[in-house]
Amino acid sequence: MSSARRLPPLRSLAVTGALGASVLLLTACTNADTNRSSVAEAAQTESPSATDTASASPSGSPSASMNEDQTERKELVSATKVTWDKAADTAVKEVPEGKLVDLELKRTEADATASPTGSPTGSASPSMPNPAPSEGAPEWEAKVAQSDGTLHRIDIDAVSGKVFRTMVDPDQDPDDKTQVTEWLDKAKQTPKQAVEAATAKAKGTVTHVELGDNDNQQVVWGVDVVDKGNWNKTTVEVDAANGKVLSQKVDKD
Repeated sequence: MSSARRLPPLRSLAVTGALGASVLLLTACTNADTNRSSVAEAAQTESPSATDTASASPSGSPSASMNEDQTERKELVSATKVTWDKAADTAVKEVPEGKLVDLELKRTEADATASPTGSPTGSASPSMPNPAPSEGAPEWEAKVAQSDGTLHRIDIDAVSGKVFRTMVDPDQDPDDKTQVTEWLDKAKQTPKQAVEAATAKAKGTVTHVELGDNDNQQVVWGVDVVDKGNWNKTTVEVDAANGKVLSQKVDKD
């Protein structure tokens, strides 16, 4: 309940005390005592509303009004020191003549140093040139394709910029590789050009760049941009052939 609805009873008690004093001094004294008690009780009744108001005020602050996803974006982006383009350059250098097809800012998982399960026979274990960040720390997870469509995963510490794991994607089959090569053949726009087109429409920090196709079977770059003013994420779809922005969607959840 609001405090405004509790004010009239206090005014009523004050008027009653004043009228009692004009009739009899003795009655006024008695009424005064009664009124003081009543006012004290009323004041005690009113006190929780002040507490309610104080406790309610933080909910109006920007941090309290953010939802879980916005809070997560703020924490992740704020802890990241390596920009998407620096991470992309680092990833591509790990694969000779490789091309970036996916780069995502995420939290480091607990199994960051574990060997993959289900690796194809003869495939090498992950290379771990540097210690992995602690669990939950920001990392860039990149996928770089060879000319035959083979994907290499490169994990990069998003604070130091150092590669801490590289490995061949163990889950690809021949059809997957063919799909990747077809996308790359049709993609005339580089990741950098796609990001420039996306950030011309949505200002902010790039957290994901991915090559794929849309519902219309067009090969597109999907670019996620986080607005540091409200921590909403906008996904911009850029035609990978000509660089035109096809759509943009704000994710406020």
